[in-house]
Amino acid sequence: MGFIVLIVIVFLLILWLVSLYNRLVSLRNRRQNAFADIDVQLRQRHDLVPQLVETVKGYASHERGVLTQVTEARTAAMAARTIDDKIVAEQQLTAALQGLKVQVEAYPDLKANQNFLQLQEELSDIENKLAASRRFFNGATTEYNNAVETFPSNLIANNFNFKREIMFDLGTEGRTKMEEPPTIKF
Repeated sequence: MGFIVLIVIVFLLILWLVSLYNRLVSLRNRRQNAFADIDVQLRQRHDLVPQLVETVKGYASHERGVLTQVTEARTAAMAARTIDDKIVAEQQLTAALQGLKVQVEAYPDLKANQNFLQLQEELSDIENKLAASRRFFNGATTEYNNAVETFPSNLIANNFNFKREIMFDLGTEGRTKMEEPPTIKF
């Protein structure tokens, strides 16, 4: 009778460990799926940025530095392969686009241009969708990280190479820029 109880306990322990492992896999996959949603929005933003840059070039030809920075950030973002690399590259592109928005304020004719207004509206729509997708991604990442770091699932995580993942946020540089008031040049 004691042997049967031991077998049942071992079986339940194995079943419990398998369920912990499966939960970690499920959470990791949910996080990756959440980033796939972000990736769709990022591709749309990457397609829109060259059109925006070309429209601004016609009005602000002497603002080449800002336009070059946006173009280089877009290229780097498109070349990023891993989720972590994409997050860093997209933070840089977001910062470059913020700089472009500040520069545009100095050109009233550009702000009234119908093509620019349409592009700006599309970019704003994409940015709003990105924000929603980032919130979902960060929620999935938090849930995954909690599972990786809390007992007892951390025992499984450590043994099967599940590791803490980064969030998709503004980063310290982006947060600092967002807290600064914009400077308008005339």
